[in-house]
Parts: sequence; C-alpha cells; structure tokens
Amino acid sequence: MSTLMKVIMVDLILSGDNAVVIALAARNIPAEHQKKAIFWGTFGAIVLRLIFAAIIVWLLRIPLISAIGGILLVRIAYNLLAGKDKEHKAGGTTVASAVKTIIIADAVMSLDNVLALAGVAHGFLPILIGILISIPIIIWGSQLILRVMEKFPIIIYAGAGLLAYTAGEMIVGDQKVDEFLHSIAPNLKQIIHVGLPIALVIIVVGIGYLKRSKKND
Repeated sequence: MSTLMKVIMVDLILSGDNAVVIALAARNIPAEHQKKAIFWGTFGAIVLRLIFAAIIVWLLRIPLISAIGGILLVRIAYNLLAGKDKEHKAGGTTVASAVKTIIIADAVMSLDNVLALAGVAHGFLPILIGILISIPIIIWGSQLILRVMEKFPIIIYAGAGLLAYTAGEMIVGDQKVDEFLHSIAPNLKQIIHVGLPIALVIIVVGIGYLKRSKKND
C-alpha cells in the first residue's frame, strides 16, 4: 500500500473523534447557526493540524506533550458533557463559543492524530493531502452525529466517553509517562495502560451524569 493511501486511511479513522467533539460543541446553539459553527470550527482546527504537521519534529521534543494534551482533553470532555453551570451549557450557546470549544478540543486531539500520521508518512505533503481529503468527512460526520444526538441523547454520553478514553490513551502513551511507569511498576504498566482510559471514561461519564441530573432537578 502506498504511503499516501496509508495516510488517508489513518486520517479518516482518526477523524471520527473530531466529528464527535464538533457535534458535542455545536449541539446547544440555535439550529440555524450550527452549520456556520461547524464550518468555522473545522476550518480553525484544520489550520492548527497543518501547523502541527509542519512542526511535528519540534513538537516531539517537548517533554510530556501528549500527557498534557490528554489532561486538557479530560477537562474538555467533562465540560462538553456537564457544562459549567445552568445558564452556560457545555460548548456554549453562541457560534463564537462553539467555534472556540471546537478549535481548542480539536487542537489537542489533532496533536495525537498528527503524531500517528507522522508514523506512516514520510514528509509533510502526504500528511497535507490526507488532512485535506478528511475535511468533508469531518464536516459531514459531525452534522450526522448532531442529528442523531437530537433523537438519542445517550449519544452525548457516548461521545464524552470516547473523548475521555482518547485522553487516557494520550496520557499513558506519552513516552515520559511510559518510562516513569516502567521504572516504578514494570509489572503493572500494562494494566495501567489498559485501565486508565477505562477509568477516565467511568469518572467523566459518571460525574457528568450526576451533574446533569442535578441541573434537571
């Protein structure tokens, strides 16, 4: 399989998470503005992803970069599910607030995506082509997920859980974290690698559910 085909396949697979976060962030704004929020949020996220791809070698030198991104993504997943208060729903209720959430969350996730793409690509051009091809998939996918969320609210919890799981994988997949776990608990390292993402899903979805239930009382 050619390098370009590998990059396209990997990017399309990883784009699922991005479509979920876009749909979650846009779900609380008026329906007539959702497409605008999705477009501009995706545009900003794609620009950041291209920047990350261009400076990937430099990014790889930053200690704990993946772990920090994972921690940020945990917070984003929780806020998208539970929100901050009764008046300020998760993701915001304006186009600007939704776009801001989309860009921040997607930037964190794009770092992980670009790291994966760098593993199969040889140079910036294949990554660029793969990202450009994935754009319509992300936009169409987020709109589809948004419609499904309106009919099946449980999808909101599934989406937040997916983001939390991704965050856990980013944390335990960080080279520095992996080295630390190997030094203090080599026999438990594999268990932690599997258990932490699952634990974060339970924590984020569980606390988010309790928070949303309390708001609705």
